[in-house]
Amino acid sequence: MAITVRMILDEKGRAVVTAPATTSISEVAVILHQNRIGAVVIADEGDRIAGIFTERDLAAAVGKHGARALTAPVSQEMTDNVYRCDEGTTVNELMEVMTKRHFRHVPVEVDGKLAGIISIGDVVKSRIREVEQEAEHIKSYIAG
Repeated sequence: MAITVRMILDEKGRAVVTAPATTSISEVAVILHQNRIGAVVIADEGDRIAGIFTERDLAAAVGKHGARALTAPVSQEMTDNVYRCDEGTTVNELMEVMTKRHFRHVPVEVDGKLAGIISIGDVVKSRIREVEQEAEHIKSYIAG
């Protein structure tokens, strides 16, 4: 049985750190640091995904604009064409997309609204668990 995004979210939880598009980049940097996360989903009042802002986006903004980037609204530097997945997406599908597109975070959308976020760490942990379970099944089969 393939591991799905729903299974990962059921285990890890569905909480997502979000910020409105008007938040300054420096405020988002504080949010990233305080929460020890690599991405903040930029959401509107209806919990719809408007964008995503990552550590890489922060580095790019400061690299392009210097310190003045920090006072700009996050909407100016966020990725607004966000790749999303749904709860039925399998870990293997997500792994393939994350590898090809160099994503480390993918928001989960259900009925047009933010329902969670999956990181590359979540994908790796679930894949390791899956491989360990397969190994146990093989051992049991051989021993039995």
